[in-house]
Amino acid sequence: MRTYIIGNVAIDETIAVSELPVIGASILGNAGGVDLGGKGTNQAVVIARCGVPTTLVTPVGRDARADAIRHYLADEPLQSELIEMEDASTDISIIFRLPGGENAIVTTTESAQSLSLSQLTQILSTAGPGDLMILQGNLSDRTTRDILGYARAIGMVTAFNPSPVRSYFSDLWDLIDIAFLNKGEAQTLTGTTGRVAAEYLLNRGLREVVLTLGGEGAMLVNRHDTIQVPAHPCDVVDTTGAGDTFMAVALASCALRGQSLDRQAIEHAAAAAAITVSRHGTRMAFPSISELKAILK
Repeated sequence: MRTYIIGNVAIDETIAVSELPVIGASILGNAGGVDLGGKGTNQAVVIARCGVPTTLVTPVGRDARADAIRHYLADEPLQSELIEMEDASTDISIIFRLPGGENAIVTTTESAQSLSLSQLTQILSTAGPGDLMILQGNLSDRTTRDILGYARAIGMVTAFNPSPVRSYFSDLWDLIDIAFLNKGEAQTLTGTTGRVAAEYLLNRGLREVVLTLGGEGAMLVNRHDTIQVPAHPCDVVDTTGAGDTFMAVALASCALRGQSLDRQAIEHAAAAAAITVSRHGTRMAFPSISELKAILK
């Protein structure tokens, strides 16, 4: 089984601030580092570090940021397919990190929005039944639906992280097997939270729904059961990438054991996410290969 992650890549620039800026204000901050980021890339890096064969397909521009991305990805145990977009710049994320570890993120999606299924057909020709397709919310509505439809047609399992939230997601549920949402995303997309939100999505065709609830832990809901797992104890310093870590490790745990999502997968994911939030940064905060091996043993 191989995982194909089609999503965005960005250079993350973090600025530590005491409070978020308001309109018309200039505030002081401290440089918090530069690293590889983008939700699709974050998830690919973590799932590959877990030992799952992983192909990352992501669009970039023809610029210095793309060169930096190639350098970063060369250090990761995954197959990267960078598609150069002639008329778009490589995407970038500005992360405002608050003292308590919370963050606000501004991300450009010029490259991600330019990607189309026609640019992926050769890469996806090696995919087949039982392989896993993972998508997020950074691609265009047409491309997201086209990729999910293609994956379904050839028998792949589809997993979706609806972030950032987009208005077209309501048209996708019938093409998705597994969704990972946080509390805010669930509220926006379903009008409610908790098990009621999960049931809303199950009734629209999903097989499994995972709700991440921050300090309250996480919830796995399918048509037969609801499993609640508490958050792993830790000192939170930076929540950037925590949700991506959680999703990637949960799916990797299942893939490596040949199981559907279960309590053990959610517990593995919670333990890995606790490592991420206890460190500053994005990729540099993710659990290492050895740390993930210890969690998944």
